[in-house]
Amino acid sequence: MSKKDDRLNQLVEILKRQNGATIRDLTGMLDVSEMTVRRDLEELKLRNVILDIPGAAVLNAQYSPNENEDEYQLSAATLSHRYEKEQIGKFAASLIEQDDCVIIDNGSTVEYLADNIERDTKLTIFTCNLNILNKICNNPNISIIFGGGYYHPDTTLFESPENISLIKNIRATKVFASAAGVHDKMGVTCMNNYELELKQAIIQSGAEKILLVDSSKFGVIKPCFLTEIDCFDRIITDKNISEEWIEIIRSKGIELNMV
Repeated sequence: MSKKDDRLNQLVEILKRQNGATIRDLTGMLDVSEMTVRRDLEELKLRNVILDIPGAAVLNAQYSPNENEDEYQLSAATLSHRYEKEQIGKFAASLIEQDDCVIIDNGSTVEYLADNIERDTKLTIFTCNLNILNKICNNPNISIIFGGGYYHPDTTLFESPENISLIKNIRATKVFASAAGVHDKMGVTCMNNYELELKQAIIQSGAEKILLVDSSKFGVIKPCFLTEIDCFDRIITDKNISEEWIEIIRSKGIELNMV
């Protein structure tokens, strides 16, 4: 990823996190000139990612990225099927109980889980994702275990061998996993090879394995194989899931929640 793409990713993440920002604020946060920020905003306006507001920028909630786009991966994924992901995240958060130890995977849907954790719930969370860390770090009732390493700005994931070792030594009551594709014959898949070992370690470290995935991911195959579908105890998705997939999931003995 080029420096420009990295900067555009950061810009979108700032707008998502703060619900908008002025050009002056963005100049300071990105440590670039005002002219550079204006050029970047103009490019995002042309893609309908942001709204045209003089002197400021906010995300366009109606933006739906082209499936063939490979830029702004996490930001685009977060905006795509946003309502469905919000509902999935809210329901998943309702499953967390007092004194749980949970692992939250890397991905756009599980970010909405982090947004909806009850503030008075005392628990421990492990994550390697910067966006999730930012969402939970100010909650005094959450004990955080965070894995560092090499930072991937397209997914805000930190990757390192030490993370894998750390995850393998954790025993979580619940694991909240994400995926880019779910196929009845080819299994559960993700997009990036650098995520693979970490995601597989996360799945193996939980007593209850819960997959958070919106209905658009069913029938999709991505390059990296994670696991078979029946590895999961529960799948949380939206109400647009097809009858065919409802039958496939239930026939495997997996608890299915449609929200």
